[in-house]
Amino acid sequence: MKPTVDKKEKKYYGLGSFRFWFIIMAMGLAGHLCWNMENQWFNTFVYAKIGGDVTIVTWMVIVSATVTTLSTFIFGTLSDRLGKRKRFVWIGYMMWGVSTILFGTTEFAKSSNISALVAMAGFLVVFTDAIMSFFGSMAFDAGYNTWVNDYTTPKNKGQVGAALAALPVIGTVVGTVLGGALVNIGNPTVGTPNYDPSQDNYQLLFWALGIAVILIAVASIFLMKDAPTTKPNKDGSYFKQLFDVFNFKKLKGNPNNKEMLLANLVACFFFIPFNFYFVHMGNWLIYDIGFTAGDMGLIQGIALLLAVLVTIPFARLINKNRLPLVALVAVLVNAVGLLIMFFFIKGPESVDTSSFLAAKNLPLLLAVFLVGTGYVLITQTCMIWVRGLFPEENRGQFEGIRSLFFTLVPMLIGTLVGNIIIKNTSHETQLDLYGNPIDIPQENLFLFAGLLVLVTVIPLGFAWKVYNDRMKAEALSKLKDESEGNKAEDRPA
Repeated sequence: MKPTVDKKEKKYYGLGSFRFWFIIMAMGLAGHLCWNMENQWFNTFVYAKIGGDVTIVTWMVIVSATVTTLSTFIFGTLSDRLGKRKRFVWIGYMMWGVSTILFGTTEFAKSSNISALVAMAGFLVVFTDAIMSFFGSMAFDAGYNTWVNDYTTPKNKGQVGAALAALPVIGTVVGTVLGGALVNIGNPTVGTPNYDPSQDNYQLLFWALGIAVILIAVASIFLMKDAPTTKPNKDGSYFKQLFDVFNFKKLKGNPNNKEMLLANLVACFFFIPFNFYFVHMGNWLIYDIGFTAGDMGLIQGIALLLAVLVTIPFARLINKNRLPLVALVAVLVNAVGLLIMFFFIKGPESVDTSSFLAAKNLPLLLAVFLVGTGYVLITQTCMIWVRGLFPEENRGQFEGIRSLFFTLVPMLIGTLVGNIIIKNTSHETQLDLYGNPIDIPQENLFLFAGLLVLVTVIPLGFAWKVYNDRMKAEALSKLKDESEGNKAEDRPA
């Protein structure tokens, strides 16, 4: 029997409900702003305030990705067993905001002149980032994303899908532009030839976002309500259910799982080279190319905003079940952008740092735009593709599988390779705030990434075939149902 939704529920969460769209947009944006800050600004913060050692950034990314995936599995399984999402959302968001502020306090450990704290500064950065990732994944992946999935129906999936596709980009645009503006506030060297990143104001950024996320958590207590169609799903003990998702013999029984695995592999192959350079782009633009943190935020933010506008027409192809084609376009466009970055941006002499909009910067802006377009398209496509294959009763748990392929494996492999490339590439020596040499990212990161991302077409080819087979089967099934329905109408009463 199909669960019913009462009138009050429709009023709160109907397609035209302000409450429904406010929760999706406000909480989604807050989550993506936090992830953007972790991916974009935590790395520049480490170079500016802790030390210019790329190994700290690498460990931070790897530990964060591991904790994120584990948290998604742990709380996703628990939310499925309880049939509850709201509590994981508001508790997670609350602690997410607190831990964001806590991360910023590591700056004072390094500058305290207390030898024990100074020695532990790198460890504290990794540890506090892991805490943030743990609660962030509990709130966003196991809580918010699954809650949205629970309320997504055939009538609103188009609008919900469009919103979820736009939110990561809006979060990245707002996060990079606003973040750059905030950290530059109070830095007396901004606008001078001797710009000093170590004087940027990261505390303002961390406190502003941390408080905003805490307020969102409080609002969710009063605004959110678990979907009436979401029921507890218990399959043996907690740990049995947790590890059942890795029971491959059991998974073989679902024909969609082969396609889900291949679609996840498409994302994984794309995001491995993506992590060669993405976590280092901010430090590359600041320390190698010579832009301020504010201009760096504007360059990436505006390029991504334009990328979103260009990708809007591709939504029609997605709605017409052309997901693999859009994924192929994403891979090719991303590769072209990365190769332009390598061949045309060769240090500070290739750009005009006096104004990021200078004509000399057009190759850089074009390259960032193409890279961003590929990133937006692949994220949008693979999210819709993979989540559309989740079993309804295990949506929270399968977010962990998605996180494994989208986050953990790419970050583990990609950042380690990026670390090796940076450490073994010669560059002009610069010293950080404490007089130690800075590991400055170089353009060769983009060459390696641009060539390797093309390998994504291999798993994409296999996934494309399985996807087409499913589309044909669904079309035939629909025709059969329509034919049988017509025959039934023709029969005499």
